[in-house]
This record gives sequence, structure tokens and C-alpha cells, in this order.
Amino acid sequence: MNIHDLKIFEAVAESGSFTKAATIMFTVQSNVTARIKSLEEEFNAKLFSRTSRRVELTSEGMILMQYSKQIQHLVEEARHNIQSGDPIRGCLKIGCIETTMALKVPEILHIFDEKYPGIELEFKSDTRDSMLSDVVNYNLDAAFVSAPVNVKGLEKICIKEEQLVILSSSKEPGLQTLIANEPLKIVVFDEGCIFRERLESWLSHKGILNYKSTVLNSIEGVINFVEAGLGISILPEEIVSKYYAGREIKTYGLNKQLGTMNTILVFRKDGAQSRALQCFIDMHTEMV
Repeated sequence: MNIHDLKIFEAVAESGSFTKAATIMFTVQSNVTARIKSLEEEFNAKLFSRTSRRVELTSEGMILMQYSKQIQHLVEEARHNIQSGDPIRGCLKIGCIETTMALKVPEILHIFDEKYPGIELEFKSDTRDSMLSDVVNYNLDAAFVSAPVNVKGLEKICIKEEQLVILSSSKEPGLQTLIANEPLKIVVFDEGCIFRERLESWLSHKGILNYKSTVLNSIEGVINFVEAGLGISILPEEIVSKYYAGREIKTYGLNKQLGTMNTILVFRKDGAQSRALQCFIDMHTEMV
């Protein structure tokens, strides 16, 4: 077995096809078949179940997939650490929710680039569950998400406590009048967004089950729709006061349970962190 065998194995698993995997790996299907057979003989286990439409990982294959990602991650980190020398170089992929992207990323980029100009930062905005999965599966090095997180294999650092507020248009009646109308209109992000979950929990607590959702994918869009009277929403108070203070928007506080959001930085616990990732973690540990 070698690293290339594992890359072929992952290509088959991700594409669901020996033929597609051959195209991805710039080889022929017979070679893919031979390499998978060799792996199955080495581990004495069936790695794929084959159907008429696609191939899928068996339970043994899923176990090997986890180890394969770790092995390739370790090799890549070894390459970076051996070749980089000083100053520290590398590339980090960091996940964050939309509001963290707006509030924290500019500051992070400024401070981190001054200290470590040889490290490139790539940021990806996504839902909380997707980012946790990406960190576990080595697709992200770390991610800023909302607490609590109890995922095996992940470590965390507390970053910031934020206060959430309900938003409505200044042109509209007060909040109590708005929520009395049916169906209530709300402006939210996609399923899996912490702000959407908090707003829906607040509505449930108020006994409001009949509401109409408008789904957007940007803070600017949410603000514009709320200001236009197209629904209420929920966002961190700092976002509104720092970037949208001049807009025709009213804010309403929430109780501590629903209104408090703790942002944390999560990363894998494994002992093979790159020098670049360790620098990123250390910077946030010092800032806490």
C-alpha cells in the first residue's frame, strides 16, 4: 500500500464509480480495480459494496476512509513543515458563520498577516453542522461556530459572547402588533443557521406556529428585507449597531437563554497540527 493507493480509494468513494475515479486519477479503470483489490487483500476486508448504479463504502471502508484522510493530512503537513523552514508558511482553511465573517475576519486577517505573512488564510462560510463535519473530515483546519459543541475528536477555544436581538422595520408597528398578525413574516438564513434556530425557538415560545419564511444568504439581504417591512429577523446586536446604525430598523432584546450566543473556535485534537494551525490557535488563545 502507498499514498497513491489511498488517493485512488478516496476517488472511488467520493465519485461512487471506478470509471469516474480512473478519470479523476488520470489512469485506466483496470488499474483502479487492481489497486482496490490490493487494498482489500491487505486489510482482509471488503471496502466497497457494488450495485448496478454505483459503488458505496462498506462499514470497513468507512473506517479506512477516516484513516486515509488522517494519513494524507499528516503527509501534507510533514511536507509543509519540512519544506517551509522559517518563516512559517502554509495555507489554512477556516470556516465561519456569516456574521463572524463580517465581524471577525477583517481583524483576524489584519493581525495574523502582520505576524505570519507566509501563511495564507482561506475562509468558508457555511452552516454550523457542515463546518463541524468539515473539520472532523480534514476539509477545514478549524472553524468558528456557536457553542455548545460536543463532537468526539474536536478541541475548542471560547472566542466571544454575543447578544442577539430581534429586528423589525422602523416603518412598521411595534413587535407585539407584528407578531399578532397571521401569518407572521420572518427573514432567515438556510436551515442549520443558529440565528434561524433561535428565531424559530422564540416564535415557538410565544406560541406562534403560523409564519412565512423568506430565505436569504447574506446579512445585507436580511437587513434590506427587514428595513423594507418584509419580515422580522434576528442578528447579533453588534452587527446592527456597528454596520447598520443609520438604517430604519428597530431592535428588541431577548432573554439570556435565547439572546446569548457564545462563539468558539473548534479544531481537531490530533497531535499532528501544522505549525501554521498552531500559530492560528495560539493567537486566539492569547486574545481570549
